Amino acid sequence: MAGVEESLGELAKRARGYSSSLATEEATKNAIVMPFISQVLGYDVFNPEEVIPEFVADLGLKRGEKIDYAIKHADRVHMLIEVKKVGEELSLAHASQLVRYFHTSDARIGVLTNGLSWRFYTDLDKPNIMDERPFLQLDLNDIDPSTLPHLTKMTKAAFDLDSVIAAAEELKYVSAIKREIADEISSPSEDFVKLFTKRVYHGYLNARAVEQFTALTEKAAKQYVNDRVNARLKTALADQAPLIGVSPEVEITSAVIPPEGTNTPGEPASDDRPEVSTTEEELEAFRIVRAIVAGVVPVQRVFIRDAQSYCSVFLDDNNRKPIVRLYFNGRIKRLGLFDVNKDQSKVDIEVLEDIYGHAEEIRQIVAHYASL
Repeated sequence: MAGVEESLGELAKRARGYSSSLATEEATKNAIVMPFISQVLGYDVFNPEEVIPEFVADLGLKRGEKIDYAIKHADRVHMLIEVKKVGEELSLAHASQLVRYFHTSDARIGVLTNGLSWRFYTDLDKPNIMDERPFLQLDLNDIDPSTLPHLTKMTKAAFDLDSVIAAAEELKYVSAIKREIADEISSPSEDFVKLFTKRVYHGYLNARAVEQFTALTEKAAKQYVNDRVNARLKTALADQAPLIGVSPEVEITSAVIPPEGTNTPGEPASDDRPEVSTTEEELEAFRIVRAIVAGVVPVQRVFIRDAQSYCSVFLDDNNRKPIVRLYFNGRIKRLGLFDVNKDQSKVDIEVLEDIYGHAEEIRQIVAHYASL
């Protein structure tokens, strides 16, 4: 599985970097889908005995109708792949060819992708009828490590169709439930709010109380997730500390940060610099940023550097690679975000958990620096 994890990580890193340039299905196929088939799944895209592009089956379907790729294993077609361009919504309503081919072929796995998002289907509900819900979803912007063992079973080297199908039903519903939990955490439904409110509140649950506890439930859920993330991150840092020479409590560089380009990474500050004290809130925000980018770069490459007016988080402790700035000294907390031109935009945050709402921007800038 290490091979799949490494090759998938490399492909995801490249795909995130140039996905905005892929305006057509053909560009998506060439830049992401074919490398996925060859580098991640391990099939030879130039061998028609393994990968058949524009697959046509004489099955009485619409004339000229083709499927983008058919994957063969042991001389049988087991997987069908239909490709949409990057950014296009993935919906079976717009993938009728895949549904029809699945129904009339021997394939047991149907794949719908726009390059960055991958959905894997089978026929658990009715034989030879592709399910409406995928049993496995893969997002190259946010890879879930729990999907890797199942993806491995679809590679050429470890292909095990029976095992994939056997695990698909449990995986399908576990994945669906996880998505429902994620939705409830980010935006609690009234039923979810009432479920917990009734356990802790003994007053009359009128509309005003429901509104009040909706905000409290959302805040509690996000704080719980944040606590769990920080606990795991601290454990990971503690495990890695002997290797990287950093205290699990995080080493802080205090400095008056000069304009870009006027010092070298790690340059010591002047002896007469003002006293700087890093707060627990700044450390907590730093841990959140590390957790966000953990899937993009090793967390030990992310450093915090404090100053009088703000606290900075850098990649590789290099002031030319700013990730975020934390403006926590004033009455209103603000988060400084950077684009690839290093232009900064500031957003207000009410609680530290709001940083997660900017996770994609943070990952993108780190991926950009890592690709240089």
